[in-house]
Amino acid sequence: MTSFNSGAQPQNRAPQSIGFLLLDNFTLISLASAVEPLRMANQLSGRELYRWTTLTVDGGQVWASDGLQITPDASMHKAPTLDTIIVCGGIGIQRTVTREHVSWLQSQARQSRRLGAVCTGSWALACAGLLDGFDCSVHWECLAAMQEAFPRVAMSTRLFTLDRNRFTSSGGTAPLDMMLHLISRDHGRELSAAISEMFVYERIRNEQDHQRVPLKHMLGTNQPKLQEIVALMEANLEEPIDLDELAVYVAVSRRQLERLFQKYLHCSPSRYYLKLRLIRARQLLKQTPMSIIEVASVCGFVSTPHFSKCYREYFGIPPRDERVGSNTTQQVAMLPLPQAIVMSPLSGPMSALSQARNESTFASVRL
Repeated sequence: MTSFNSGAQPQNRAPQSIGFLLLDNFTLISLASAVEPLRMANQLSGRELYRWTTLTVDGGQVWASDGLQITPDASMHKAPTLDTIIVCGGIGIQRTVTREHVSWLQSQARQSRRLGAVCTGSWALACAGLLDGFDCSVHWECLAAMQEAFPRVAMSTRLFTLDRNRFTSSGGTAPLDMMLHLISRDHGRELSAAISEMFVYERIRNEQDHQRVPLKHMLGTNQPKLQEIVALMEANLEEPIDLDELAVYVAVSRRQLERLFQKYLHCSPSRYYLKLRLIRARQLLKQTPMSIIEVASVCGFVSTPHFSKCYREYFGIPPRDERVGSNTTQQVAMLPLPQAIVMSPLSGPMSALSQARNESTFASVRL
């Protein structure tokens, strides 16, 4: 499936040139996780194996999601000749991809560039139609939105995905694992292992690793029946499974099912199931132009008024206010067609931080 070079490379081979396209509100940890392995590869080999350039649409400064301001090396239109382009996404990806980004990425693809993305950067490649027919990874919080917006892209829950001349990863430190695998293919496993050791990185995760934290850590318990039940719930949000059926699936009684949830999660199974569906609904409201009726339907609610009532009770605001707060209603035309993409400019670090605080992550955990 993949076509990256493997094994040691000739001493006289020119360094690979990589361009990092930084979108507004990109996540700094993902950029650093992708760049640092390249730096260390050069340092440990004593040769310039990789050369990298940071790019923005116009060469102007860009804000990271944590409010830090980054000065790029160049405008994407004045970039040096590149072998590989990696799109760095982050918060509010649907509002930061523009027609100009899409057009430029398409032109680079026509020149047979290797294309990659980290965190939510896969959204930009998908908007350009450059992931149609490819396997793709993206940060798990953007996964549902991409599945709805880009049905031709084979979305995966894997940590990262290498598919022919496309490579995509989820967020956080996942790009580190992906880049170590690419370095291993380019220059051998010994170099990637040495880089891992320098970073005090105990285990290089592979393509088969999934990005979500294991349920036993999320739930705070290793109770196997409970983990199995919650996994079934997460896999069946659009058509919720009746609790009696859930009990049959995992070979416990309805009463035992109730006791498991009360003992370990301090709530009823129906309440927990409802929470999962509402969190998914919030992600879709913030990240897609789907109507409230559509969101209610794909999250297992047969009645929109009932959905709105449950949503207000859990999050404290009705679904329509959630959408107004994230400006999604103004962005309906953005998805997924490139010709309709527009730009929402940011004014500074407080804008970046404000958008970060409005993301669904910040209401996924109730304290």
